[in-house]
Amino acid sequence: MPLFASLYNYARWLTGEAHEAEDLVQETYLKALRGFASFREGTNFRAWMFRILRNTFLTSRTGLRATAMQPIEDDDQFVAEGDPETIFLHHANAEELRRAILELPLEFREVLLLADMENMSYREISEALSIPVGTVTSRLTRARAKVRRRIQERR
Repeated sequence: MPLFASLYNYARWLTGEAHEAEDLVQETYLKALRGFASFREGTNFRAWMFRILRNTFLTSRTGLRATAMQPIEDDDQFVAEGDPETIFLHHANAEELRRAILELPLEFREVLLLADMENMSYREISEALSIPVGTVTSRLTRARAKVRRRIQERR
């Protein structure tokens, strides 16, 4: 299934619940299949799918409520081999970053996640969220600044 891992990852961050993320992705694929005739050849399929997922999330019972994000993957896969202190510091820093991202309002969090976790271009994010590219740029800059400021405040 195209884009499954990326859509699930994004859905998990939005919903904070594994089973809700699975339901959201399933509903996204169902809507995409039903509405595939509306997809215009030559346009960005990835952005189209993310837009369906986001719109489905926003109209769901949990979408408009600020939900907490949960870690999606085990951070241990990113820890370089090292002594216990190095591993501890990695986990502490990762948790601090996760908390800072959790505190972002949804409109900043989703732009940050799509740009930095899904490696989407500003144009793709613009298409996926149905907002102008300038708004993507502004929100991403502000989101990164908020995360940076929050982490600095805690040190």
